[in-house]
Amino acid sequence: MSDIKHNTDSITESKSKIESSSSLNSNTHELTYANQSKPGIWREFADSFKRAEDVVIIRDLENGDKEEIRQAPVLKQTLKKRQLQMIALGGCVGSGLLVVSGQALKVGGPASLMIAWAIVSSFLYCTMQSLAELSSAYPVSGSFATYAAKFVDPSWGFAMGWNYALFWVVVLPLELVAASMTIKFWNSSINSVVWIAIFYVLIIGLNLYGNKGFGETEFIASIIKLLGVVGFNILAVVLICGGGDQGYIGGKNWHPPFQTGFKGVVSVLLSATYSLAGTELVGLTTSESEGNPRKVLPKAIKQVLWRIMIFYMLTLMLIAFLVPANSPQLLDAQGSSDASASPFVIAIRAGGIKVLPSIFNVVILVALLSIGNSAVYGFSRTILALGEQGLAPKIYTYVDRKGRPLAGICTSAIVGLLSFVSASKYEDQVFGWLVSLSGLSTLFTWGSINLSFIRFRSGMRAQDRSLHELPYRSNTGVWGAYYGLIMNFVVLALQFWLALFPIGQKPSPVLFFQTYLGAIIIVVFYFGHKLFARNWILIIRAKDIDVDGGKRETDIDLLRQEIEEEKEHLKSQPLYYRMYQFWC
Repeated sequence: MSDIKHNTDSITESKSKIESSSSLNSNTHELTYANQSKPGIWREFADSFKRAEDVVIIRDLENGDKEEIRQAPVLKQTLKKRQLQMIALGGCVGSGLLVVSGQALKVGGPASLMIAWAIVSSFLYCTMQSLAELSSAYPVSGSFATYAAKFVDPSWGFAMGWNYALFWVVVLPLELVAASMTIKFWNSSINSVVWIAIFYVLIIGLNLYGNKGFGETEFIASIIKLLGVVGFNILAVVLICGGGDQGYIGGKNWHPPFQTGFKGVVSVLLSATYSLAGTELVGLTTSESEGNPRKVLPKAIKQVLWRIMIFYMLTLMLIAFLVPANSPQLLDAQGSSDASASPFVIAIRAGGIKVLPSIFNVVILVALLSIGNSAVYGFSRTILALGEQGLAPKIYTYVDRKGRPLAGICTSAIVGLLSFVSASKYEDQVFGWLVSLSGLSTLFTWGSINLSFIRFRSGMRAQDRSLHELPYRSNTGVWGAYYGLIMNFVVLALQFWLALFPIGQKPSPVLFFQTYLGAIIIVVFYFGHKLFARNWILIIRAKDIDVDGGKRETDIDLLRQEIEEEKEHLKSQPLYYRMYQFWC
């Protein structure tokens, strides 16, 4: 017994020594780590830019063996639901609404303003519903080009991908210059190039922070824009009813309703498209959204309806009441992004309110920087998707350990340096041609989304696949997609006519190419890819469309069960809740 007790005491003593030694080693390790913490942080920062390792998936085979599948690094799925909803609601509200709407009012008149925005908004809503169905089923990066290549034709996907990439890469320098010009509202004596440098570093820095930087920035910027526009709408009602220096305004500024007849309406259609451009950006966030895209993306895209109703239709109607189309202050809006030409600022000044124009100018500045931030994000994700499909150089598939597509961000940063051309005497010519590169881009992108949706549904029908397999079904369906596609084609045809015979000017090759250069570039990309890839297929046959590849939901029975359970739960809820879920 005494031997056993002695052995027990020895074990206890040894354990105590080990714990003491372990504690000492732990303290020594902590002390060493503390002394070397600074180099460790910098090393971690430097290593974060290294290429992320391939994702390895082990799959069990039927014969009992295991198969190792290597996939390229994926983007980080950290965009939150609230961020996606605010991006959809106010993410791309910028100079199109806040400044260029004044030019549209000047050219077309109040009635043209409302008609054009209503037409464009109607087929945009159908387009976004088509996108909601596709993106919830196939949550991929660079969705527009991927869907076009998958459901229509690889050459069309190549043209659409580069079309969208060129659109966003050009937007960054344009918005940087517009933001620097906005500072002049306060009569700043500081050279605008200084502001461009500050904004340039800010935007590139935010994108290097990853999609968290993009998401939080857009969330805060969208709230500021939302508050600014809603606040203006409340003030506008007061001013129209006689609360400002002008007294009762009523509908006197609606005479005449049209300024330049039918051509004026056609011209305003392009302004409306420009102001609504970027609404589809939420589709690019599918592969980086936190949670299930089946639920998150369609719900976020539903917010587009409220953006159209509150941000655009209601706001523009109030602007048409407040600002006369023949106002000399709107003249500067032709080719200018100066905040003094904004119809919002003009209306506030005319009401005799002293401080508010400066406050609203801050909203305009935030909106412009927000679009610049979206431009880097949109280009880097689109070019990444093109690289993954072999439609762009492989360098663009470089994704670092923090999930940043570095090659795309760097390219956007290099092209963004064009903003410093604002210090040159050739500023107007350079930016005139930059705008022409992306002038029609949005119409082609929206049309392509609808065409991809139509071909996808054709593939489902030809292969006898049930629509119950879909995680979300478009509210507007195939007929809505056809309407969206046809209307995009109609607007493109009308713009061609306007490019040949511009308002108040003689036909000119320079004016034609500045208006329609975007379409020519797409034709070159399309046929160039056909020749290079020797792809002579006009369109993928419906029976050959791969409707399974790239799907998130692979267990169809489980998906149906989940959807049925959700429907039963929704039926048990009050009517107001069901209506809220349908529209929001």
